[in-house]
Amino acid sequence: MPLSLSEVKDRAIRFAQEWQHETREHAEAKAFWGEFFNVFGVNRRRVATFEEPVKKLSGQQGFIDLLWKGTLLVEHKSRGKDLDKAGQQAKDYFPGLQDHELPKYILVSDFARFRLYDLDEGTQHDFGLSELHQHLHLFSFLTGYQKRQYQPEDPANIRAAELMGELHDALLRGGYHGHKLEVLLVRILFCLFAEDTAIFEKDAFRAFLEEHTRPDGSDVGTRLAQWFEVLDQAPATRQRQLPDYLQQLPYVNGSLFTEFFPFPAFDAALREQLIRCTYFDWSRISPAIFGSLFQSVTDPVKRRNLGAHYTSEANILKVIQGLFLDELRQELAQAGQNRPRLNALHLRLEKLRFLDPSCGCGNFLVVTYRELRLLEQEILERLFADRRATGQTIDLALYARVQVDQAYGIEVEEFPARIAEVAMWLMDHQLNLRLSEAFGNLYLRLPLTRTARIVHGNALTTDWETVAPKDQLSYILGNPPFIGQSWQTKEQRAELAAVAGNMKSAGILDYVSAWFLKAAQYIQGTAIKVAFVSTNSITQGEHVPVLWGELVRRYGVQIHFAHRTFKWGNEAKNNAAVYCVIVGFGLDAPKQAMLYDYATPKSEAQGRPVRRINAYLIDTDDAWVTDRSKPLSQVPPMIKGSQPTDGGNLLMSDAEKEELVAKEPQAAAFIKPLLGAREFLYNEPRWCLWLKGAGPSELKSMPLVRERIQRVKEMRLASTKESTRKWANFPQLFTEDRQPDSDYLLIPGVTSENRKYIPVGFMSKEIIATDLCRTIPNATPYLFGVFTSQMHMAWMRQICGRLKSDFRYSGTLVYNNFPFPPTPTPKQTAAVEAAAQQVLAARAQFPQESLATLYDPLTMPPVLVKAHQQLDRAVDLCYRSAAFPTELSRLEFLFEHYRQLQAPLLPPPPKAGRKAPAGR
Repeated sequence: MPLSLSEVKDRAIRFAQEWQHETREHAEAKAFWGEFFNVFGVNRRRVATFEEPVKKLSGQQGFIDLLWKGTLLVEHKSRGKDLDKAGQQAKDYFPGLQDHELPKYILVSDFARFRLYDLDEGTQHDFGLSELHQHLHLFSFLTGYQKRQYQPEDPANIRAAELMGELHDALLRGGYHGHKLEVLLVRILFCLFAEDTAIFEKDAFRAFLEEHTRPDGSDVGTRLAQWFEVLDQAPATRQRQLPDYLQQLPYVNGSLFTEFFPFPAFDAALREQLIRCTYFDWSRISPAIFGSLFQSVTDPVKRRNLGAHYTSEANILKVIQGLFLDELRQELAQAGQNRPRLNALHLRLEKLRFLDPSCGCGNFLVVTYRELRLLEQEILERLFADRRATGQTIDLALYARVQVDQAYGIEVEEFPARIAEVAMWLMDHQLNLRLSEAFGNLYLRLPLTRTARIVHGNALTTDWETVAPKDQLSYILGNPPFIGQSWQTKEQRAELAAVAGNMKSAGILDYVSAWFLKAAQYIQGTAIKVAFVSTNSITQGEHVPVLWGELVRRYGVQIHFAHRTFKWGNEAKNNAAVYCVIVGFGLDAPKQAMLYDYATPKSEAQGRPVRRINAYLIDTDDAWVTDRSKPLSQVPPMIKGSQPTDGGNLLMSDAEKEELVAKEPQAAAFIKPLLGAREFLYNEPRWCLWLKGAGPSELKSMPLVRERIQRVKEMRLASTKESTRKWANFPQLFTEDRQPDSDYLLIPGVTSENRKYIPVGFMSKEIIATDLCRTIPNATPYLFGVFTSQMHMAWMRQICGRLKSDFRYSGTLVYNNFPFPPTPTPKQTAAVEAAAQQVLAARAQFPQESLATLYDPLTMPPVLVKAHQQLDRAVDLCYRSAAFPTELSRLEFLFEHYRQLQAPLLPPPPKAGRKAPAGR
């Protein structure tokens, strides 16, 4: 068992007193350093060697005074010698060491003075022998008993995962695979972490491998089996004949080492691979993200981009801060030094229970647990603030009440579920060391008697009540899987349907919706609060009335806090990122709703308290935007373009058109320009045979055209759709003819999400618009101006559907529900028309450029940018005189206007959620 800080301090004082003589000779160095290591309870003979031979860069043979490979290099001089030269001499040995042997610290001394170089931090500390007891914190690396700041982007996390990946591959190549390989890796990870963080004696696992297994590796498997077996035995039940290095192992328990399975056959190379892992400093890893990295070592696809598949702590904190952490911190601040209030808060922390029903490797659970423990430590430090003055020793086992078994998780894959359990233990131990450092006495929780309850199962087919009883649970959180409707497997669709029950239109929903629905069902009759991450699709377009209509009307859900669209991912290169929202909800009305907005998806969040948050994550009352057959406002109808259903036989490229006209000149009268979304945006010429009104004699005179018509007929007859087969009777016509009889405004049906404005344009009635476009006949410059303004763009971005990530414009959903300015004055209308003409004039300055290029954010000409800005101001003034500083402010205004227009058609208000039981 590692020494307490008070024991180390007493030993350091006695050590200094013993060695404070007038002169000391270099020959006494071995005794000096043996006793120095004894101060910290470290067996020097186990971890370090004297006079380690090494080749210098010059080629000469050198001898390192003392080397602890991978940790510490000591250079010792006689009393009064130059420590600068000693430090340089120590560094001169580095070229002769292997990478994993290079030390993290250099310590030089002359019996009277110490100089410690921290090579990772780039720092240097000088002090006298008599001051050693005042600098013990600098030597915490000797035992692993040290407080660290864990940085999510620390390269150590990536390197640790790489080491485990290399070991994984080596075992796999030897034919060791499957469940037993995954369990073995988890056990090895625990041992590597344990020897660097005071669970084991420092470097005990390395010493075991180097000193007690054969160099050829032939007995490593059986020795590991024995090592793991001892870790699962209480000292009283162990065989008396066990060697000391096994008898000294702690009793770990926790079921981590209970399962028996055949162990792999090692060779010399595989043994060396495992030993190389022990030279890494595993105390540096962050359990909050390492679990995800560790899982990725077994996935060849994720391994190629190691570091891209974990959730950053900053994003996890967005969830738990809004869910409970901000409230708890505020309560702590209000408690101050008041002992009754601190004790009440401490008791509350002890009773909190939290569930992640799609926990993966447990990073949400780990960060949540860490934050609760840090709050608890702050409470304890305040309760015992006078401990140093009184010399009081605190029995931390009596007061540290927050435990890992307050966490519950469900995970569909076994390996990440087991990693989650270990990650919780690792975090618990790191926090115990942190608490130990704060109070000056070592606190460990061994054997492991309590564990997070991580259930291996499908969260959508598992009864959550069997995992986490709802009368005990406080919070549900996490980021369930993001799988769009079109990407779901047959099984996933069935799971979603089973959760949704008789819910109407559930088939359009993304997979993540099932977690929202199941959580809402589970929390009925409780005060449990929920916060999930989701793709932003659930707060846009057709998802909202379907999903949130059910959540609000049937289950009485109320949104407590929300983060509008932002980029969810991490800071690693090529990271896996999607555009997400966070929604926190419960059944009770929030004391204070908080809404977080982002200027861009990559910006920092800007939060503000609001009166309420609706399903579109806007500060306004509930509103459900659904398809309408006619516009709410007094504007011309929007029409879908015409659909050929021709197998490509009525359509032509430039070359095909020229060839046809060259052979049948009379066909030119029936060929018209054709525009789909792509042709319109990218200036790609395309043509069609528009044979509406063509007489029989005219068709008979064009055999090549008749051949095309015949192929259309055959294609339609072969269709599985009855309606298409009927149109085989009219093979010369488009199956859906909606071509306007007047000039019209054309809107592409799909456009890139990167564009600030949807490019739209006026078209001649002679240009045929396909069903991939929308048209507004007889559109005015005023309507063009409003349509292409930021007011309409904000509405479109919120309400439209998506094709992958691109905007999919819907006339019935977006245009027909858009609240146009209600009563613009003639002056305001004229200003919009003038600004609209300036936009068209700006475009006309670049006749060779496509609209896609003109509206690319990186290539949009300044003259066009300024014209649109002027148009935006003119349209804004049609709504109100005050400016709209953000897109969210526009949406809040538009939704209020929409509610007024739609008020007579609104459904009755939802029933309130079931009242929560008292005391929750």
